[in-house]
Amino acid sequence: MTLPTILRTLPAVALALLMTLGATAQTGAQNGEWRYYGGDAGTTKYSPLDQINAANAKELKIIWRWKAENFGKRPDFNWEVTPLMVGGVLYFTAGTRRDAVAVDAATGETLWVYRLDEGPRGSVVARTVNRGLSWWSDGKGDDRILLISPGFQLVALNAKNGHEIPAFGTNGRIDLTEGLDRTVVKPGTIGSSSPAIVVKDTVVVGAALLAGTAPPSKENVPGYIRGFDARTGKKIWTFKTIPRPGEFGNDTWENDSWKYTGNTGAWPPLSADLELGYVYIPVEMPTGDFYGGTHPGNNLFSDSLVCLDAKTGKRVWHYQLVHHDVWDWDIAAPPILVDVTVAGKKVKAVAQITKQAHTFVFDRVTGKPVWPIDERPVPQSTVPGEKTSPTQPWPSKPLGFDRQGIGIDDLIDFTPALREEAIKIASRYQLGPLYTPPIVADAGGKIGTMILPHHVGGANWPGGAVDAETGILYVASVTQPDVLAVSVADPKRSDMGYVGGRGGGAGPGRGTPAAPNTSGSDESFASRPAPRMNTGPQGLPLVKPPWGRITAIDLNTGDHVWMVPNGPTPDYIKNHPALKGIDVSNGGRPTRSLLMVTKTLLVAPEGNNLWVPVAGGGGNALRLLDKKTGKVVHEMELPAMATGIPMTYMADGRQFIVVAVGAAGFPAELVALALP
Repeated sequence: MTLPTILRTLPAVALALLMTLGATAQTGAQNGEWRYYGGDAGTTKYSPLDQINAANAKELKIIWRWKAENFGKRPDFNWEVTPLMVGGVLYFTAGTRRDAVAVDAATGETLWVYRLDEGPRGSVVARTVNRGLSWWSDGKGDDRILLISPGFQLVALNAKNGHEIPAFGTNGRIDLTEGLDRTVVKPGTIGSSSPAIVVKDTVVVGAALLAGTAPPSKENVPGYIRGFDARTGKKIWTFKTIPRPGEFGNDTWENDSWKYTGNTGAWPPLSADLELGYVYIPVEMPTGDFYGGTHPGNNLFSDSLVCLDAKTGKRVWHYQLVHHDVWDWDIAAPPILVDVTVAGKKVKAVAQITKQAHTFVFDRVTGKPVWPIDERPVPQSTVPGEKTSPTQPWPSKPLGFDRQGIGIDDLIDFTPALREEAIKIASRYQLGPLYTPPIVADAGGKIGTMILPHHVGGANWPGGAVDAETGILYVASVTQPDVLAVSVADPKRSDMGYVGGRGGGAGPGRGTPAAPNTSGSDESFASRPAPRMNTGPQGLPLVKPPWGRITAIDLNTGDHVWMVPNGPTPDYIKNHPALKGIDVSNGGRPTRSLLMVTKTLLVAPEGNNLWVPVAGGGGNALRLLDKKTGKVVHEMELPAMATGIPMTYMADGRQFIVVAVGAAGFPAELVALALP
């Protein structure tokens, strides 16, 4: 079968225009393709295509559907994939075994499938979540697809037929569990949920690990970042996210805790500046989501945005966004690269969205903050053995894109009776500003510390999208409190001293110990015991709306442009008897919309609903917004809720929008939309 190519499908004039666009820096996805998880290496999730626009969006139809239901057991589970599109072919993973698949971008016809049977190694894994593949080419016909397997192997495949590249590593594979400074790496303790990123001829690989609310030990595998030669698979460098003696930052791991502490991987997608040759690493927190007494100090490079030279692995700059994290507010979203003009000066910027609703913006060349970042005093921990940082970084601009910290004024007040009940519920918890730390469960008569945003955000792995031409950043977030508490660890189950429980990972009002989280800090939508939104008065939310929102931020000025609720208020709230006669129609769905930007539109499928306990967990609406105003120009139903970031491309002269849908109990599939 001859593979389709973009050269065959695009008219000559359109192709010439796209080639011209491709010659400029930081313009998003180029040449009508989608070669990286986020469209381009900078994870803008932007495409300049505009065949689909506000005037004709209402004509969108489903053109083809590719079903994943025959790809292993539970193919619907956490299918957070975004396909690549290169040369008229889509490449993506499917099923819990992460089979690599190539399909015709115009028709959805399957072209080839690669299936790796890892045996026992592939059956007990750190990550069932997967977000896709990587692509590399030498520009001379050697085109490769790079897969990170569930058993944590890096596999190089021929993009034309899906065959392994024998000259890469050992018979096409590299064992990524080797070289991590631990004598024993137990199966299933480390893996990856996001694709590698290719920076010229270097393949950069992150890691995701087991830990969570109640890790069995303070000792764990470190999630080092590594670079491999794209041709041979040879390891070129290792960047140690937990510095060894003599390395910069080692002194921030007090009491020799660098020897045994693990995690500090990078589980979200990575980003890169191909011209500079730099790769930007969003590093997660150390072992133990809510207790850090086993690793005193600020713990570099945990919770840090780290810029590395992709060719050598040398650190160029870093900035720690949370010191000594005890909230599980690790960096969950990929960095976003965009060129902006600030106060008349052109800036190559990188914007880092966080769970706690901050947007940190840096000069991506130097690491200098674009706007000042203050170290603000924060409340201190009262947990025995814990020593939190006296201050935390706080950007002066932009302002938070969601509510930060929680007090009485944040509680619902639709009626005096509801307000009184909300205050009574909230009185069971310790409230406070952002960075109020967890308490020991039931200390002082309080169940735990109520925080806002939730420990999963705010924002999470869907991150945001940026208009590469205007510098407008779009962020989806959820406004939902969480309760954090720790309890004394059972020495038969953990040597941590204290572990999350009686609120750690549970929703407000539930007051039950959280089950050990086997998903680590990778906040997939199905990875934790489901917290509920309806834990306020009479089953309503505890805090004021909107409960889901999309915010537009101008990165040239640091100012917010607009904020809109993410769709209508859920029916169970809108139709609640206690709200009869009260207009609550603009409350927003408690979901994180999965955003992608085009020339004129913000593509915003509703996303997964973390808190309302309904079948499937979320809505299946796809909304297209006017990106200048946030106004919905078209809304349609998908076969199921969206689970992956949408992408767009040109094939056979048509612009397609493709999105993964599914979730537990629903068949997983790719849905391709285009004009009739």
